[in-house]
Amino acid sequence: MNPCCQSALHHIDVAIRSILKIMDGLDECDLPKRPTPGKFSVGELLEHIAMLPLADSIISDGATQEEMAAFYSRTSYSTSARIRQALIDNYESLAHKYVQLTEAQLQEEISSYWGASYSRFGWLLEILAHVYHHRGQLHSMLVHDLGHDPRVPLFE
Repeated sequence: MNPCCQSALHHIDVAIRSILKIMDGLDECDLPKRPTPGKFSVGELLEHIAMLPLADSIISDGATQEEMAAFYSRTSYSTSARIRQALIDNYESLAHKYVQLTEAQLQEEISSYWGASYSRFGWLLEILAHVYHHRGQLHSMLVHDLGHDPRVPLFE
């Protein structure tokens, strides 16, 4: 496996494991809490994070806007247990995909439906950044808005 992909996947795994630990400190009754009107609730944000590895992987394969709309309309993880399992499964799917790619495939340029173009490796870095962004958002939401410090290390 490409050592850069291996490193990126490791860092995504670190983020996923810390999100799962954060979830260990939450109850089902925390999921509908919405600190900011019109923005994600805790559960909606967790559901979004759980979708990221799979959704962004599909985008990195050149999915159309219509294909992504269909994906989002049929994908829902309504409970903490389902969010947790989806996060694990979707990360494993992403990792499995990337360990199979050749160097030539990693360098292939893929354009998103909104016009961004990256190599497949570049898309993996985008997925890494996306997961870390929303993990930070979740942590801030819990600490600053809900007064709940999960006391989970966010980095190794």
